[in-house]
Amino acid sequence: MNIRPMAGAVKGARHNSRVSADLLATDPIAAARLLVGAELEGRGVTATIVEVEAYGGPADGPWPDAAAHSFRGAGGRNTVMFGPAGRLYAYRSHGIHVCANVVCGDDGEAAAVLLRAAVITDGSATAFARRGPSVRATALARGPGNLCSALGITMADNGIDLFDPDGPVTLVLAEPCSVTSGPRVGVSKAADRPWRFWLSGSPEVSAYRRSPRAPAPGMSD
Repeated sequence: MNIRPMAGAVKGARHNSRVSADLLATDPIAAARLLVGAELEGRGVTATIVEVEAYGGPADGPWPDAAAHSFRGAGGRNTVMFGPAGRLYAYRSHGIHVCANVVCGDDGEAAAVLLRAAVITDGSATAFARRGPSVRATALARGPGNLCSALGITMADNGIDLFDPDGPVTLVLAEPCSVTSGPRVGVSKAADRPWRFWLSGSPEVSAYRRSPRAPAPGMSD
């Protein structure tokens, strides 16, 4: 997969967190592309992110997105989505699986990137212990809930600074790499937006599944 740490300021991301977080203070699509190939470390497990999805914010914001948790404004846990960039937004899917997002955009403007899949590069024994010994290596962190399970990310991590070198979950950006884009998985609104980005050829990338509640292809923005 040959993904290297980004040159220059980002190469020292663990020592210059403000520079790294500032790079994510951009639109969700640009931030999503930056996050493919980034290194994520959580509680003894290190992984390379290979699939993400971008999400915007309210109708009156710069990136209106009816599929985003922030579409109806700030309230409760989703307040984290309104910034600053570089924070972790955690939520529970279907009341069961914890999902992790990296907040992006200008402070005060809601946007985030969902981490969908990753390749475990270190600490695989710990990841297997969390996920179960029968899970295939390529599936250890495939899917948002499995990714969080493998890296030990919990709801208690909501709002943490991912660029704090002493934090329980940390992020290091990498050099930009060539990515493929397509519709997001499982959303019923704004279902046709090509806001999912992944590293082509990686077996850890999840399969595309369109929500049965979404309009016919081509009928949703």
